[in-house]
Amino acid sequence: MAQKDNYTNNPLIHSDRRLGLSTSKWVKSFTCENLKPLIVCRGPIRMEAMTVYNEMGISHYGILLSEKDSIVYPNALSPELRQLTENSRVHRVPDYSGASKEERVERIGQIIQIAKDNGYNAVFAGYGFMAEDDEFVAAIEDAGLMFIGPCAATQRAAGKKDEAKRTALTVNVSVTPGIDNVTARTLVKKHPSRESLLALIKAEELKVDPKIIKDEKLSLESLADQILFASYAKGIDLFSIEELCKQVEAECVAMFKNYPGARIRLKAIGGGGGKGQRILGASLLTKKTPSEKEIAAAAAAAPELAREVLAEVKANGIGDNKNVLIELNIEQTRHNEIQLIGNGEWTIALGGRDCSLQMHEQKLLEISVTQEALTLEINKAKKAKNQAQAEALASDLKVLKRMEEESERFGVAVGLDSASTFECIVDGERHYFMEVNTRIQVEHRVTELVYSLQFTNPKDKTDFFVVESLVEAMALLALHKKRLPRPTRVPRFGAAAEARLNATDCSLSPSAGGVIRYWSAPIDGEIRDDQGICLPNPDTGLFMKYNVAGAYDSNIALLLTQDVDRATSYEHLSKILRNTVLRGSNLATNLDFHYGLVNWFIGNNVMAKPTTRFVVPYLTLVGRLKEHASKIDEVFAFFAMKKHYATLHADDSESRKAISETLDRKGTLLTRPMEILLKDPHLLSGWLSLNKHSFKLEKGKITWLRNPLAVIGETYEYLNMMPREDAPAAEVIWDHDYQLLSTALQFYAGLRDRFGLDKDDYLKLTKMLSNDKPQGNLDQKTWEQVQAAHYGFEAGNELLGVLFSIAEATDFYALKVEENLEVTIPEYLHDPELQAAMKKILVPPPATKADEIVTPGGGMYYAQEAPGIPPFATVGMHFEKGQPLFILEVMKMFNKIPAPFAGTIDKILIESGDGTIVSKGQPIFKITPDEKFVETDPKELERQRRAATSAALVTVLP
Repeated sequence: MAQKDNYTNNPLIHSDRRLGLSTSKWVKSFTCENLKPLIVCRGPIRMEAMTVYNEMGISHYGILLSEKDSIVYPNALSPELRQLTENSRVHRVPDYSGASKEERVERIGQIIQIAKDNGYNAVFAGYGFMAEDDEFVAAIEDAGLMFIGPCAATQRAAGKKDEAKRTALTVNVSVTPGIDNVTARTLVKKHPSRESLLALIKAEELKVDPKIIKDEKLSLESLADQILFASYAKGIDLFSIEELCKQVEAECVAMFKNYPGARIRLKAIGGGGGKGQRILGASLLTKKTPSEKEIAAAAAAAPELAREVLAEVKANGIGDNKNVLIELNIEQTRHNEIQLIGNGEWTIALGGRDCSLQMHEQKLLEISVTQEALTLEINKAKKAKNQAQAEALASDLKVLKRMEEESERFGVAVGLDSASTFECIVDGERHYFMEVNTRIQVEHRVTELVYSLQFTNPKDKTDFFVVESLVEAMALLALHKKRLPRPTRVPRFGAAAEARLNATDCSLSPSAGGVIRYWSAPIDGEIRDDQGICLPNPDTGLFMKYNVAGAYDSNIALLLTQDVDRATSYEHLSKILRNTVLRGSNLATNLDFHYGLVNWFIGNNVMAKPTTRFVVPYLTLVGRLKEHASKIDEVFAFFAMKKHYATLHADDSESRKAISETLDRKGTLLTRPMEILLKDPHLLSGWLSLNKHSFKLEKGKITWLRNPLAVIGETYEYLNMMPREDAPAAEVIWDHDYQLLSTALQFYAGLRDRFGLDKDDYLKLTKMLSNDKPQGNLDQKTWEQVQAAHYGFEAGNELLGVLFSIAEATDFYALKVEENLEVTIPEYLHDPELQAAMKKILVPPPATKADEIVTPGGGMYYAQEAPGIPPFATVGMHFEKGQPLFILEVMKMFNKIPAPFAGTIDKILIESGDGTIVSKGQPIFKITPDEKFVETDPKELERQRRAATSAALVTVLP
């Protein structure tokens, strides 16, 4: 039934109800044609909402643009609007949420007025901050509009992390140990008696329920909470941020004492998408019994971090709810989440998603987790007699069932009446509820691909309709709410995966300001949610350049795939990534990172259980690959190999000439893919993972376990360099190399057929070919010709083995998946100094003069941590290496930029420190360094490269 958009290749979701295949009066009663939504969000979800609403027959909808899309960042106009022909349906506000509480209130009023003035009766806020703002939702409801998402009551009960945690405890949901009422404790610290708190109510004229005031059994902290809620409604503060931060510090001291050797996570109650979270206590991780002094030193970082999380979620204004969760940080944890949907009376879980592959609390790769898929994999493991893997998967199945059961109980408890996500951390056979995202998630389509919803007429089981889109389900719920019966979930595909294509550099740091000038068309089966970037110019049909603005998050697109199981889903995703070509100006994306990572899992085990701490060590290891690969000169290696072969044939000039000519013909066949792999460590990581069983190292020598020519062919495929009519010669294998490779592979295929060998019987084949006596009923002359051809085809292929020497030098394969699916990460990869060093290897800092400090990237420059706080740097100040000098905000990520060396500030070159836009490499300070810089001689660098290349060659040459 699915149709496809001709350009983006997205399967647009159709239900029987919308296609009009049913004549049932009951089905038709759920039409949504009278829904008139204003779409208040941006990115892929806005484009998806437009698409789904069109398919639902909703013709009157509007788009609200934040002017940051088009004014602050020129040429970043929302590309999805190209398909709209009515300008009257596009509306603008300066910024969706505003920069302060006052601006947020003003913006809410503007949005409501826009809706009323233009005939919209509903608001859809996607997965932006506005989607979880209970004040925004309440204002919409009070104005007589529908909110397509959880109602204000659910937002308050489930969306605020502290309230959600308290509700979870009442319905027997496992929660993370910690403190959820530090603001109440702060108020009790300031007013330590019931009389004092009651006097505060009177003095501030706060509206607190009289029943609460008269309840003498109510604890001081519970009474304080009620007083605080009244203060938020009035828009006043009852304590200072300094007093709050002091209490946070005291609570952290107590937590460190109660949980020795652990770290603590501070989490703003209104955060989302990784925003408003910080971790402290790294210095205590290895200390089983830390001293009072060590605990105090670790907790001393809490006040500054608390200020950061409040500033990041804009909760530091007067009258804002400044509560911060103080939780035990579960170290070796996986991040699993359950998709929920409900109508206020029933709640149904739609399986899980594993979101453990993340960095800076930002998800990168999401994988579906369902009971059906886990059962399938358990049976596969049992059939393969892999008991450890079967038991590990059975444990996951038990945890998933418990999370689904708990999530449904929680949904009913908070009156969930739309889509939400129940997020948990999983530690072995235990799990802890973290929070509920009271909105649709970025990765919701992963769930859509594995489950659909069947709504059945309670009076007639043959009368039903199927919904495959959560955006559609949310619209249905907004309009029809409790009329909708509890659906059943219907399995669709066995597994689904989503890679977030972000504007980040090689080290996954946000990189704004680039321009996309070309994007290859989607391949068959690719699902690309790209907010319309790939929509061509409607007049010319040509691709339009797109400016990657830095005002919001770094996401460019979501790349999804689905298949019968996780392995084939991963392989399909690998193919999508391999065939995706992005070109532009100053453009950096994580495309190669994803390709390397996906193939790391394909090469190790796609059912692996990485934790949320996987990506940074993995990136550190990739940095080490680059560090060692940069020392290898493939052209020098090739000519050194030629000299080696000449030495082997020193006594026979004719043979020496013949082997030289043979190697010359293979030169570019070998060196071109090597050059690409050596330059891109992410591609090298994936290649090494796929080829971990292609060789072995014995006594310092690399031995091929597979035919290197077959590996060469697979390498060209891996690099997407096989012949393609639409590709220039620079991007594909050259004709003479392809002919040579094809001839050689056909030669070995013929030998295997003659000798009855399998494709992987390379060692058996080479052993047979080393016999002087003819094999396979061949005569002596033919046998000698076969041996000569084999020698010629194989000569020089060992050069590719230099790449394996890099794996050995970096201990690449020590990062591995065990039989029980746990991922072993070598301890040294957790070293913060090594991680920082490898980050610089992956993305070298911009060129700078010896007397300057420049910005490592583009973004918004801030001289101080928050308004009213002294700046990090002043003229004449001496700074040490690693000391924070300024803050650079890039795509909503606040990065403290450390000093790369020690020195003294002579002059500050940025006049304003409040949100000034800066570009990569722009000088910020004139300085006098403590030590004089000495540049390395290029000739010395070349000598070092040749020495390292020669050393690597020793391991591969015959």
